[in-house]
Amino acid sequence: MSETPVSQALGQRPWMTAPETAAVMDALERVGGADCARFVGGCVRNTLVGRPIDDIDIATVLTPEETTKALEAAGLRAVPTGVDHGTVTAIAGGRPFEITTLRRDVTTDGRRAVVAFTTDWMEDAQRRDFTLNALYARRDGSIFDPTGEGVADARAGRIVFVGDPEQRIREDYLRILRFFRFRAWYGAGAPDAAAVAACAALKSQVTTLAAERISKELLKLFAADDPRPAVALMLQTGVLEMVLPEPLDVERFKALVEIEADQLFETEPVLRLAALLPDDQLHAARVAADLRLSNAERDRIAAAVAPAPALKSWMSPREIRRAVYRLGHAAFRDRAKLAWARANRTATTPQWRGMIALAEGWSRPPFPLTGEDVMAAGVPRGPMVGEVLREVEDWWIDHDFLDDRLSAIEKLKAVAQGMAY
Repeated sequence: MSETPVSQALGQRPWMTAPETAAVMDALERVGGADCARFVGGCVRNTLVGRPIDDIDIATVLTPEETTKALEAAGLRAVPTGVDHGTVTAIAGGRPFEITTLRRDVTTDGRRAVVAFTTDWMEDAQRRDFTLNALYARRDGSIFDPTGEGVADARAGRIVFVGDPEQRIREDYLRILRFFRFRAWYGAGAPDAAAVAACAALKSQVTTLAAERISKELLKLFAADDPRPAVALMLQTGVLEMVLPEPLDVERFKALVEIEADQLFETEPVLRLAALLPDDQLHAARVAADLRLSNAERDRIAAAVAPAPALKSWMSPREIRRAVYRLGHAAFRDRAKLAWARANRTATTPQWRGMIALAEGWSRPPFPLTGEDVMAAGVPRGPMVGEVLREVEDWWIDHDFLDDRLSAIEKLKAVAQGMAY
């Protein structure tokens, strides 16, 4: 293959000509000469298809040592984030740029690879996963498309492995999940048959991956605007059951995605994961542990799928306030969305939307009494203080969070007098 010309080059985009980007590229070219470094992967792909740019990755013929020296000579910070695999991160203007030396695989085992550095752009492209990711752009915006298919595949939404799909997957089994993630984010039309067949054939190998790698890919997949077709394909191929145990509530998941789109709600991948799980906190906790989710993610999922108290679309404002006080705003909102998705009745949309709006507009009041107030009423220090406080708090909630501290104190005195210490 030769460097394939592309009729529609990217042109010089603002992110390419920004001062911090120019500083990094200038530093590399002072050592390696013109065209020693090119933009690669996501920044090229996303610009090509009109998506926002998150990270700017750069490929270079310079070795990590040469890259580091070039950056430091230009007064830029160089962080050795993955030197063994050829990666140095440059910091310019407070922005990170991941710079990786061209490389080829020496050995792979499906989880990690031993690489050798090269100066051959074609060799580097052959070890990448999908054709739409094996795209390079020079500083002038001209594109190098080694496979000859990357630009066309990106524009058509085709997620196609570079070379033989099974070989690419055997090099890194995470590529199975990446295939579905990229389908969710960039895919259009019918999926590539060879890619689907390879993913299905090697699906069991997903279980050999580190849990953190699996959960990261899953949450990225769920963060897509509409991951439903990709998840359906994961079900069809049997891949989903390799990472999430049965039972799964696929219908609730699909309904939640639809609600988020219809109501312009924020896309929340952790809640989408919760939607797939049954309303069983122990089961959710096991899934969270198996996926090595963070404590915050685990707690959010467990709170969202707790079976009680159940939320209904016909709850009164008073009942809504009581539930928000008990659950907190975040857990109430999550449970309301999941209950709405389970109901999945268009006719009840105004009620659910109104419930969530009312909850978000209500400020949860602090309980006006403390343990010191209880002891001042004659209750001795000890477990009884908490019991009295809880009984008075229940009364206060039943009275719709009465904004009257004196009435709360009178109730406290009555409760304290009626208790045997």
